[in-house]
Amino acid sequence: MIFAAVGPDAAYYRVLTPSWAFQPRSGAGAAAKGGRFNRPGTHAVYLSAAPDTAVAEYGQAERLFSPGTVASYRVTLARIVDFSGGYSPAWDALWREWDCAWKDLWFRQRIEPPTWEMADRVLASGATGLAFPSTQQPGGVNLVVYTDLLTADDVFEVHDPDGLLPRDRKSWRSPG
Repeated sequence: MIFAAVGPDAAYYRVLTPSWAFQPRSGAGAAAKGGRFNRPGTHAVYLSAAPDTAVAEYGQAERLFSPGTVASYRVTLARIVDFSGGYSPAWDALWREWDCAWKDLWFRQRIEPPTWEMADRVLASGATGLAFPSTQQPGGVNLVVYTDLLTADDVFEVHDPDGLLPRDRKSWRSPG
């Protein structure tokens, strides 16, 4: 694995779903069902290095997608795994499958995606995040932050100087 640092104070972006906008740092949404690089039960927040990549990731190639709020984050992480360049022979063969159809594997076929094994290795290395290429935006880079592993030296803050993000679920109307 290739290790790197993020920051200091690097800007990252995410489109927050209305139901989780009041907890923009929690990772609970991804923990509920799992994500590309996190098993269910592992808190993870997925960010993008550019706003257009965040919007593309949120929309997941849909022409029309659900409402969301673009938020920016200030990030400093001492140790991440840097896979932002994608697979090369320098990586273990398992990493060839980083862009697998993980949702189809897990939700339709009930097969654990290989990306969860990759995430297990990242977590075992002591890294607090993983940078990886976007599957939705050519040239885009994403960062998954494992929020339960953050230390006092890490910075992971949503930029909301005017306090505009909701403070609880009551701030949003539930679908229904």
